[in-house]
This record gives sequence, structure tokens and C-alpha cells, in this order.
Amino acid sequence: MAQEEIIFPNNIRNIRLANGMKMTELARRANLSLSAVSKIEKGVRRLNQKQLLNICNILGCKLSDVFIKESDEIAGQWQNEIKRRLKDNEDSGLKIFGSGLRKIRQQSGKTIAQAAADAGMTLSVYHKIEVGQREIYENEIEPLAQSFAYTTETMLDKIAELYKAGELNKQINKVKERVKSVLVPDNPHSGIDHSSLYGAKLYDSARRKLVPVFGMPSGKSIILKKSDKSMIVAPMPLEGRSGIYAVKPNSKRLGGYIPENSYLFADSDQPANVGDLAVCIDADFNAMGPEDVANAQIVSVRTDSRGKIYGQISAPEEKIIGKTMHRIVMIVIE
Repeated sequence: MAQEEIIFPNNIRNIRLANGMKMTELARRANLSLSAVSKIEKGVRRLNQKQLLNICNILGCKLSDVFIKESDEIAGQWQNEIKRRLKDNEDSGLKIFGSGLRKIRQQSGKTIAQAAADAGMTLSVYHKIEVGQREIYENEIEPLAQSFAYTTETMLDKIAELYKAGELNKQINKVKERVKSVLVPDNPHSGIDHSSLYGAKLYDSARRKLVPVFGMPSGKSIILKKSDKSMIVAPMPLEGRSGIYAVKPNSKRLGGYIPENSYLFADSDQPANVGDLAVCIDADFNAMGPEDVANAQIVSVRTDSRGKIYGQISAPEEKIIGKTMHRIVMIVIE
């Protein structure tokens, strides 16, 4: 019997175990069923961007940590398992049948969704048949054939002809090529369209919509660290913009005019000007490494009688002169 297709090999289970967290706790906090989390960890269930981000925040890991690397033990296990399944399915003819069905569908000009509907199948079931990851039952063959205006016999003959003519090798090899690629963001293997893979697309799409939270209030200041372990979804106008990061305000030092339940989005590519609200940092932001820590304040940018720019905060009033000032481009209240 064909097994479930591994579509998203990942490190979620390893990270969860390293945190001493039970699967039941991750399921509860992620608002997912235990079965869903189990399938996600096994790589046989897809995640959407929101679920992926939520799991990363719960586990306190970076988005990139979830994706496997060539050096990870799971990478070799995944490749060996996929190879074994491909071999099993080829030996039983499922891969040939699925590739033949896909070729017939492509020649007919139908989308997968149209073909599934015409055959009276769900999109998921039809897709697994095409990629050779599900066996075909006797009562399913005739509806499949009729959906392409074939009889069962003529459809099977057509697939046999395609196979003998070598027309299916390219499609079968495409599936095999997936095995050579490990789902590591921004690390394509030579000759492989890595951007077309589900995991890479998920990472790229999610990463464009996220910004790191560099600053959190602590005492009388904001502790700022250039780490992307904590991330939030960017407001739509800021999606995909480089240099954007978020900080949580120290509301008491701002006289309460910016609520505590808000995020301030700053642009590290935009130096602050007089009249701007800004993140004022007591260190050279560009020289900071991922482990370096600095103090920051949210300030109103002003200029003194000699034309020197400084930051002003209240509660109590204080003049702040930092090494870096970034313009705040948006405030979002949760």
C-alpha cells in the first residue's frame, strides 16, 4: 500500500524535544489537533504561513531553524525514505500509472482541479494518484478514464504506449529530482529548481511577510538585539521592505501616549530627521552582531540652538543623544 507523501521534512520535532515540550502542549498552544501536529512533524501535512510563524514563536526558534540542512540527520533519513517509497511505487506500477495519467491530463488541457472534479475525486486524492503515492481501486479506474473520454482499456493502453515510447521518463525523473534536494532556504542545488519546492516557497513567502522584533522594554529603556527569533507579520505597506524591524515601546517613558499593546516599526535604511518619531540606540546599529545588546529609547527628534540633533523623551523629560537614530514609519496597535 502506498504511504503518505513527505512534502515538508522539518526539524520541528527535534526543536520541540530540545525544549522539553510535549506534543500535546505544542498542539494546545498552536490551536491544532494532536493528529495535525504529528503529521506536521512527520512532514506529511502542509503548513500555512500563520501556522509556521506561530509554531516558531511557541518553540522560540528562528524561521530558518525549522528547515532541514544537509548536515542534519533528518536530511539523510528523509532522502532514504523517499527513495524507498519511489522504488516501491515504481515496482508496483503506481509511478508509471500516475505519470501516464498526468501526461494524458496535460494533453487534454485540464488543470488538476478540473480533472479531479470530472473523476469525482477530491483534489488531494487525485494529486496523490498522479504522483504515484496512492494505489488505485477498481471502482476508481473507470471514472478516471471517462473523465478523459477514454474507456478503461483504452486509457491503460494509452499509458502503456506512452511508457514504451519513453514519454513518461521525464516526469518520473522530475519526482526523483526532488530527492536530491534538501529543503534549505536560499540554498539551491545545481540543476534543481529549488524555488518550486513547497518548503522553499513557504519559507520565502513567509519571510517576505515577517519582520523581526529587535526591541523589548526592560526597566527604563528598551533592550535591543538584532535577532530574528521573535517575528511578527508586517503591516501590508511594509511587506518585503528591507531594513524594517519592530520594537515594543516603553509606554511609561513616553507619557502613555503610545499604548503598551502596540508595535513600532522602524526603518534602518532611513535616518531620522527633525520632527520624526525615532528609535534612538546607544550603539552603532550597523556594527552590531546578532549577539550584541544595546539600549534604546523612543524619542521625538529635535535640534538644539547649535543645530545639533537629539532625542527628547518624557516621564521624566530627558535629552537623549544616541549613536543611531532610525525613523519610525508605522505604529500598529494590537
